[in-house]
Amino acid sequence: MTHTDLQTYWWLIISLLGALLVFLMMIQGAQVLMHCLKRRNPQWSELIFTTISHKWELTFTTLVTFGGAFFASFPLFYSTSFSGAFYVWILLLLTFVLQAAAYGLRNREGNFLGKNTYDVFLLLNGILAPLLVGVAVGTFFYGANFTVNFSNIALDAQNATISSWSNPWYGLEALTSIPCVVLGLAVMTLTQTLGAQFIANRVADNELKERAEKWFRYPATAFVVLFVTFLVGLLLKDGFAVDAKGDVFMEPYKYLTNFIEMPLIAVLFLVGVLLVLFGIFMTWVKKSRKAIWFSGAGTVLAVTTLLLVAGYNNTAFYPSASDLQSSLTIANSSSSEFTLRVMSYASLMIPFVVAYIWFVWRAMTRKQTSQKEVDDSSELY
Repeated sequence: MTHTDLQTYWWLIISLLGALLVFLMMIQGAQVLMHCLKRRNPQWSELIFTTISHKWELTFTTLVTFGGAFFASFPLFYSTSFSGAFYVWILLLLTFVLQAAAYGLRNREGNFLGKNTYDVFLLLNGILAPLLVGVAVGTFFYGANFTVNFSNIALDAQNATISSWSNPWYGLEALTSIPCVVLGLAVMTLTQTLGAQFIANRVADNELKERAEKWFRYPATAFVVLFVTFLVGLLLKDGFAVDAKGDVFMEPYKYLTNFIEMPLIAVLFLVGVLLVLFGIFMTWVKKSRKAIWFSGAGTVLAVTTLLLVAGYNNTAFYPSASDLQSSLTIANSSSSEFTLRVMSYASLMIPFVVAYIWFVWRAMTRKQTSQKEVDDSSELY
């Protein structure tokens, strides 16, 4: 494999990890459902908490793996975004700290803050985490305010500043970008849709299942509207293209062109979207408890291919709104050929890791969670 092949391979890995992160954020969606149903029936809240309490670590672990893989394979993006847009990333990590504290202390004896405080922590994580992830991904298509001095990457300038942010908001300005916020809200409502489908699949309480299926209609409807809005805007906008010299320029309908020129990715994206819609149909009309598997598979396919479109086919995956030529591509932001090659050998273990995750997940969800299990458990988490 050439250096270009390795860059292409690792962008695929990054895209897949990002898609898995969005799928596993159904736990965040279930946390929102838990809060919404708490007043109607406190026992439902405890049942939902017990159902998701042994699975939330998978989401956080995937987030850490996603960040670590990005750091190792595309370090210039990592140093530019994570050190520049640090307000957004710190806020995101703070919500996960609140989540970890909630699962660890909510049912602990001597908890002086009380369950309600930690339930609020879970609600904040359930809303803000997917929203911020979606907004951050939105900058892959609409740009961020940074500049990069590529000449300072040379060994004789190793102590010089390579990248810098162009305003004092350090990433929070993305929350004022309507398209980025639309994508953030789409991701947030998608996770709530998946969360409701997951709870309907995993709890042994018919009344709670019916209530989750009714509640899911609100985020599902909002998701469809928001995602279609974002997708139409994306396909019609000018994109950040890269010529043979590595110069970045604006190309009309760039992302639509990417789908047309990469038909396999376009087909997989369409299949993913249809699977998500089919899962919504199964829950809404058929009351099927297996809808989560269709929606989940569709989410992974759709998000993976959407991220591939952001980086493949001579496209800048992290465009600069301050200086077009500072935009990052998979070619100018990746690690060396040696690093990527060594990492590629290590990535051969990925199928075994995926198999292990699947085995653990199946073991944790072998039986549905019942109210009896909640009542009989001396320690819910």
